[in-house]
Amino acid sequence: MKSTESEYQEIIQYCQDLFAKKNKDYGTSWRILRIPSLTDQIFIKAQRIRTIQEKGIQKVDEDVSSEFIGIINYCVMSLIQIASIEHKQEINDSELTTLYNEQVNEVKELLFNKNHDYGEAWRDMRVSSMTDIILMKLLRIKQIEDNQGLTLVSEGVKAGYQDIINYSVFCLIKSNALQTN
Repeated sequence: MKSTESEYQEIIQYCQDLFAKKNKDYGTSWRILRIPSLTDQIFIKAQRIRTIQEKGIQKVDEDVSSEFIGIINYCVMSLIQIASIEHKQEINDSELTTLYNEQVNEVKELLFNKNHDYGEAWRDMRVSSMTDIILMKLLRIKQIEDNQGLTLVSEGVKAGYQDIINYSVFCLIKSNALQTN
């Protein structure tokens, strides 16, 4: 069995490669999106996954793993938007790679800190449960956004996006998704 670190890195590398290719096709047009718009896009993808899990069939020929990959990349976009002091529309490839890496490295560090404390409990979870947790975290993010970012005791939207990335990676690991892509 591969280590969590190697599995994690393999999935993140796949996501980043796809992100870079889409950037070649579309540029950084996503920079126009406000954070709530990115949140809604992630929500749509997570809701599609849950619907497919519940119904057991799908009518659009995009597999669930591609939706988890999309969730990861949209969360990274959100984190870049949150972190970007200067919201310039265009970002060159080198700078975009650096920004992507900064975000996923911080998320990876969070993962390994939590794995230390929780003992990789996610490995005993169902993918459907993790999908539900992703949706719950998105609803929390939406509520915080509706409250103009004000929270009383919550960690905030950044922590939510980071957790969503990690749960999405866990779902891809558990489903051996990259073996079939």
